[in-house]
Amino acid sequence: MEPEPHHPRRAPTAAMDPPSPAGARPAMSHSSAFLLPSSATPAASADAYAVVVLNQRLPRFAPLLWDRAQVRVCADGGANRVFDGMPELLPGHARDDVRSRYKPDVIKGDMDSVRPEVKEYYSNLGTKIVDQSHDQDTTDLHKCVAFITDNSPGPDKSNLCILVLGALGDDCLIFLLPRTHTHNIHIERSVEGPHCGLIPIGAPSTSTTTTGLRWNLDNTHMSFGGLISTSNTVDEDQVMVTSDSDLIWTISLRH
Repeated sequence: MEPEPHHPRRAPTAAMDPPSPAGARPAMSHSSAFLLPSSATPAASADAYAVVVLNQRLPRFAPLLWDRAQVRVCADGGANRVFDGMPELLPGHARDDVRSRYKPDVIKGDMDSVRPEVKEYYSNLGTKIVDQSHDQDTTDLHKCVAFITDNSPGPDKSNLCILVLGALGDDCLIFLLPRTHTHNIHIERSVEGPHCGLIPIGAPSTSTTTTGLRWNLDNTHMSFGGLISTSNTVDEDQVMVTSDSDLIWTISLRH
């Protein structure tokens, strides 16, 4: 099937599965359980969450992800979005109370986008300001991810999930599926689906195979200008993906 392109959202989480037999690709599991209310999230989950906020409109579930995270980092002008946007997402609460509650741990970047009064406000609340205007070789997002990996909230970095708010939109979730692994995607039907897609990045895929979709791929070639499975639908609660190319998985979020 080759439907119309679908614009994806952001924020992936992945966990490594037990070692695979010799010669087989290692498996990686993906879940959007971080979007579930705390009462619906398995208590035994060992995942540690960090949030990076970019300089884009906050998604409606930003307060949920913020509360779930152990580290919250704003990429430069992302601090403006938290300052302005969190009170709008929580209209039943006093604006000053919301701003003091949703205080970033760190604001990091070139400092060319954050408003002076916002930087001063959070600095007075104890937020760490890291000015890296001298580093023009990496983006603010790269700077924030590097900070989080160097200051991981847990001892096991393999269980660290970095959620990026504001990367691509507000109606979809995306996962990066490296070609070095097979991928097991658990579908949380209460918050996502049914519309989904797979998009090769970096290079065409000469062989992609899936299970669990309405229109499964069987050693299928995908490339821009040819077939790309951008508007498939999920048929099962588990979707399996194997490819010889890095892929982006997109799935719609329920309102």
